[in-house]
Amino acid sequence: MAVCCDLEVDVNGEETFMVDKKVIASYCGRLSKLFGKSTGSARNLKVIFNDFPGGAENFELLSRFCYNSGRIDVTPSNISFLHSGSLFMEMNSSVSGTPNLLEETEKSLKGMNFWAWSELLITIKQCQDLLPFPSSSGSLEKCVDSLIGRMATSSEPSPCPSTSSPDSSGVRFSCDTGSTESLKNSCSRATWWFEDLLVLSTYLVERVIKSMVLRKFDHSIISRFLFYYQKSKCYTGTPDEKRNVVETVIDMLYILDWNSVSFKSLFGILRVSLNLNIRKCSRTKLESMIGSQMDQATLDNMLIPSPYGMNYLYNVNLVLRFLKAFLHGGISQTSPTQLRKVASLMDLYIAEVAPDPCLKASKFLALTMALPDSARDSYDRIYRATDMYLQVHTGLSEEEKMKICCALNYEKLSSEACTHLSQNRKFPSKSAVQALMSQQIKLKSLVKATNKTKSYIDSPPSGVIEIGRKGKKNESDSPTNNEKLRAHLQGMQWRVTELEKICLKMQTQMTKIMKSRVSGHSTPRSLPKLCS
Repeated sequence: MAVCCDLEVDVNGEETFMVDKKVIASYCGRLSKLFGKSTGSARNLKVIFNDFPGGAENFELLSRFCYNSGRIDVTPSNISFLHSGSLFMEMNSSVSGTPNLLEETEKSLKGMNFWAWSELLITIKQCQDLLPFPSSSGSLEKCVDSLIGRMATSSEPSPCPSTSSPDSSGVRFSCDTGSTESLKNSCSRATWWFEDLLVLSTYLVERVIKSMVLRKFDHSIISRFLFYYQKSKCYTGTPDEKRNVVETVIDMLYILDWNSVSFKSLFGILRVSLNLNIRKCSRTKLESMIGSQMDQATLDNMLIPSPYGMNYLYNVNLVLRFLKAFLHGGISQTSPTQLRKVASLMDLYIAEVAPDPCLKASKFLALTMALPDSARDSYDRIYRATDMYLQVHTGLSEEEKMKICCALNYEKLSSEACTHLSQNRKFPSKSAVQALMSQQIKLKSLVKATNKTKSYIDSPPSGVIEIGRKGKKNESDSPTNNEKLRAHLQGMQWRVTELEKICLKMQTQMTKIMKSRVSGHSTPRSLPKLCS
């Protein structure tokens, strides 16, 4: 049969083919419709395709099908090309009894569940090379479903053969080599597929992970794969490629149960992302995940250098965002143990950043007041950090100093810290007065409680007396117990006397301090208003 080349086909600007119009149109409904609308007997026709799936390579494959009287071997290595091309060219209706390529490829796709693991990987790799066309045609979804189904049902280290497929010469899979097969057999059965899925693009990884979540895969296994994927992909690639990988991994980790996500690995991604300028929504998701588990953090985790161009040493704003995420669910959602752990961590962190001469007073105050008062049993560490901050930042006004001191809970300061504060001239006068008054109130409360105890011992309840009278061998009547009570009472009385002396001494000390601090004023003034 004589073949003429009366049709010129430009495929995506990659290559131009000269083909027989009649042969091609007999199998392609799209061209058949186009030529049916044309008028006249023009011979040198030209068709331009700008979005042909698979480009020139796939058009050549379809042309062979047409020139070979509608015969071609459909294999995992070409089924994605043939299916996408047949859909695009509308090769779904037989013309004069010609074979239906679309029907043949769809029939092959239905048997995908019986393919070897390596064949599935080859097909899904070709699907991602043809995107976005396979996504709209449904072939990509079939590949993903089959892939995940195999992962879900497999109970062996790997279902793939130890020898490589002849069609996989362009792509290397871990399951296709004997050396990596032995390595895989020594790994966990739940993670045998990690290395194989490294060939997937971020778009396909997102599709696969979402499907795995819907099928109730173990979230800890999914998170481990995502971290493995991120580390493997970020060894090479451009900054844009790395940014895309990190953003995709963060977005997928965010939809998992955060308790199944490694806290240490989250900080690893954080340090990588700080140099990549990832989009704000992904950064917020990462900070939320880290903040929710902040009770697991260490001081080294928190000491993150400040961004380029900032004067201060550490990224204080980032830590404040962590704290905001930690408290996002409200105090009622946070256990007291977690709260105290974070408070202890923050005390250490504040002590580290306090000597930074570039740290603004507003940022220091934000750090000291970020957690509720119930998070700390003692404010001694906060006092020492504040003392260090005021020692370094000597240019602060009295008003600024008072704002900083408002973070202190004087009632939770030890007597040693209160005494030190009262004599510390770096602190404002109001703060010193409040520390002394707080200590005095505590001492008075202790004296009052001691007196109550003494009164109770001197006048036991009548019921106890009655029982003692009626009992034949009441323990309170024994000489030994009476001696113990008498000794205890004497000790309590001595303690009361000592506390009264301390109170008197502190009152005298406070009076002297007030006189020395207000001596410069011309008119007498009442006690300054205490910090609220």
